[in-house]
Parts: sequence; C-alpha cells; structure tokens
Amino acid sequence: MKVYATSDVGKVREINEDYFSVSYPEDKVQLFLLADGMGGYNGGEVASKLAITTARDYILNNYANTEHTKEALLELVVSSSIYANMVVFEKASQNAEIKHMGTTLDICLFFQNNVLISHIGDSRVYRIRNNYMRKLTKDHSYVQQLVDDGSITDEEAAKHPDKNLLMKAIGVNSFIEPDGLIKGYQKGDVFLMCSDGLTNMVSEDEILKIIEDNPTDCTKPLIQKANDNGGHDNITAIVIR
Repeated sequence: MKVYATSDVGKVREINEDYFSVSYPEDKVQLFLLADGMGGYNGGEVASKLAITTARDYILNNYANTEHTKEALLELVVSSSIYANMVVFEKASQNAEIKHMGTTLDICLFFQNNVLISHIGDSRVYRIRNNYMRKLTKDHSYVQQLVDDGSITDEEAAKHPDKNLLMKAIGVNSFIEPDGLIKGYQKGDVFLMCSDGLTNMVSEDEILKIIEDNPTDCTKPLIQKANDNGGHDNITAIVIR
C-alpha cells in the first residue's frame, strides 16, 4: 500500500480549514481520515482538527480490544464519528466565537480485503478499479436531496447556488448518524479521499485521468488542477494505492 496526501489553502481562502491524518505503511492499523471544517471565527479549523484527532485516538485506543471482524470494526469506526461529534459539539457550545462551527468527516479503515468507511458531509471517498472511478459515499447536502427526489439533474446540481449547504455535519447537533459502509478492495485498486474543494473545481473525468497519468504522487497535480480552475476553496486529496 502506497499513500500520498496533499492539502492546500487554495486561491481564495485565507485559512486552510481542511485537516487530515494518514497511516504509514508500517503502522499496524491502516487508518485514514479527512475533514473539511466550516463556520465561525477560525471555527472550521478548530472543528476539523478536533474531529480528526478525537476520532483517530478513539479508534487507535479501542482497536486492540475490538473483535477483529469487519462488522465489529465498522461499528468502531462509526462510533468514533459519533464520539467526535459529541466532542466538537461540546467545544462549540463553550465558546460564542465558534458556536456555529462544524466539519465533514470521512474515515477509512483498511482491514484484510475490506475498507470500513464512516461518512458525514460532502467530502468524498472514491474507488478506482479497471479505469472506472466509483463514488462510494453519498453527499449529505441539500442539492443531493434535490437530485434524489428528481427535482434537478446531476448536471444542474454541479452548478446549483446552494451546493455547499450541508444537511449533516459533525458538531452542529448533539447527536448524528453517520453512514457506515463496507467495501471490498483488490490488488490494483486506488482509493481517493477528498474535500469538495477538489470535486467542485475538477470534474470526475479529469480527476480519473490525472490519477491514471501520475502513478506515484498524483495528489499534487490534482491540487494544481483545482487551483488552475479557480481554487475557490481549500483542497485536500489523499490517494491510497
């Protein structure tokens, strides 16, 4: 397994409110986390870092005592997101300046031939297999709801003025229900975790081509392409080969 990760402030924002954590190949637990923060005076920066560190520590502290089945480990990953939500919500309630802060949170735990995913918000996890890129997560956004009920098309969603409006985020409410997913992986698969600063600026076809054209560290050219197209938001990409 080879891992590449890059985060960039973009061309418009002054602060990078994205945060991520990756494992090294020699680590016993192969754990990858990404968060895109929002709200308040530096609140997004606080929320994303707090969510990542809380969820990561929760998983690592409880991993050894958790039954090593994909079902039990998925429950651990999802529980870490619920716990992170509680911690971020509590922190926000203590400080008026950051009371509206929140963050997306995606967690991928690789175990045997499976990746166990907890997902909240509109950051995304993709799997690339046989030259096809599949989005594994579903955006928790107002625009995605409009797509689901047939009000707008995917093409209209990409240009919708409210596409950044989230229906679910860490730290906004006292309790949250993350999406929990178990997906298999094969030799040669590539996983991409990214914030919407990438997917709002670069099409999925372009992302796939960049990943295929750059067999080592493709995260830097992905970030560069997002910035070339405007860089309207912070941009983070983690690629796991």
